[in-house]
Amino acid sequence: MASTFNTLLDKLHLTTKEEEGTPAKEPAEEELNELKDRYTKAGQGQVFTFYDELSVPEKAGLFERLKSFDPNYVNEITQKALHPPQSSDKDQETKLEPLPETASASILDSKDEDIQSWYTSGLQLVSKGQVAVVLMAGGQGTRLGSSDPKGCFNIGLPSQKSLFQIQAERIWKVQQLAEKESGKKDIVIPWYVMTSGPTRRPTEKFFEEHDYFGLNKDNVSIFEQGVLPCISNEGKILLESKAKVAVAPDGNGGIYQALLKSDVRTDMRKRGIQHIHAYCVDNCLVKVADPVFIGFAAAKDVDIATKVVRKRNAKESVGLILQKNGKPDVVEYSEIDNATAEAKDPNKPDLLKFRAANIVNHYYSFRFLESIEDWVRQLPFHVARKKIPYVNVETGETIKPDKPNGVKLEQFVFDVFPLTSLEKFACMEVKREDEFSPLKNARGTGEDDPDTSRQDILNQGRRWVENVGGVVESEVPIEETGVEVSPLVSYGGEGLEFLQGRTIKAPAVIEKED
Repeated sequence: MASTFNTLLDKLHLTTKEEEGTPAKEPAEEELNELKDRYTKAGQGQVFTFYDELSVPEKAGLFERLKSFDPNYVNEITQKALHPPQSSDKDQETKLEPLPETASASILDSKDEDIQSWYTSGLQLVSKGQVAVVLMAGGQGTRLGSSDPKGCFNIGLPSQKSLFQIQAERIWKVQQLAEKESGKKDIVIPWYVMTSGPTRRPTEKFFEEHDYFGLNKDNVSIFEQGVLPCISNEGKILLESKAKVAVAPDGNGGIYQALLKSDVRTDMRKRGIQHIHAYCVDNCLVKVADPVFIGFAAAKDVDIATKVVRKRNAKESVGLILQKNGKPDVVEYSEIDNATAEAKDPNKPDLLKFRAANIVNHYYSFRFLESIEDWVRQLPFHVARKKIPYVNVETGETIKPDKPNGVKLEQFVFDVFPLTSLEKFACMEVKREDEFSPLKNARGTGEDDPDTSRQDILNQGRRWVENVGGVVESEVPIEETGVEVSPLVSYGGEGLEFLQGRTIKAPAVIEKED
């Protein structure tokens, strides 16, 4: 029994590397009483209701989980989330404005020489070993019909590559481009992959089985975001079972606490990293470690930069990046009235005034991440009301509620934006068809699903082939097929001149120059 439970603890990542394979020990009485006293004084003593009837491994697991939380802090953030403090200027009207032009650029209408300058500068920074990538990959493919980490998902490309492989190969290609630009060898872009408890072990296994997709494993670090206890509507920490606290990941904003608690920043410091690209795993078109973006942000000398795409229309349900009461912020679609959503840009009347759609694709200066301790506790927590299965502490019965009975607390990665001055914040508008195709829904949905992701990559490849004078033919409508160009061959459409004058029969995969 103990062996089985230790295996379970390992899968839940409740053991350390040193503890793995070591039989669980019952916590020392003094340590246990101290922890019980802390929770009781915080009004959360109910979590120990069934402790005495648990097995030794179960006691050890519950003790370690509860020791990882500060019950007073849990109470504090719960109260703030459920009862947000009233702003001192609550009677003042919220003022929304686009980001100032000095903080913005658009790939759609920037001068070619500016884009080339950013690109060259970005590659130079890569060649100096100053660029790193942080991937937010904590989600499972539940909505896609898979229990695997979302990065393992195969969207149905002709090559059958997973999202992880596509992104790893883009990192490899940028390293090669930087080597070509600088004449240096063995240039490295370290990749820090943030997982959640349920996805950490499967992610590590997937990377190992695929030999890190051609990257040196010493330059790939997998770390874990935190979890928070689920809270009842009465403010009590819920038990999922007699031996287990109900927990949930702390949101993509948990990246800051995860960086704080892991050794990622220490590794970045040793490597001399100055510029970090952070993004979400579910975007199959993401330009990982994009030299243009890195060069742009570095030229602006900002602490945070973000990529956006142009909002399709006034009704599109997306968060917008703008300035709110003079500070950079993200405002959700539901928070904007129709008049604001439909307002036109006075300088470009054919465009919306507020059109910078958030795609969770960000740049950070390392100096900013070095200051996490100074501001991380200022970030708000958001409430998601959920139906959370729990154990009734009076009867021991497991309850599956039919209506929301509690809350999960989470943070958003953009919660830090308002803590940044406009002078240290910048925004780059990019082409949606080239850089944003999120994977959110199950196949057959017709929107943000595996089929749309697959088609967006094939469409991009077809455009690249046609741009260099190649011809793509197909027996089916061309919009239903296309060309997959491997990132190992081309990062952003460059280096495809060998296809000039050639006819490609779609669907096709271009994996090498021949």
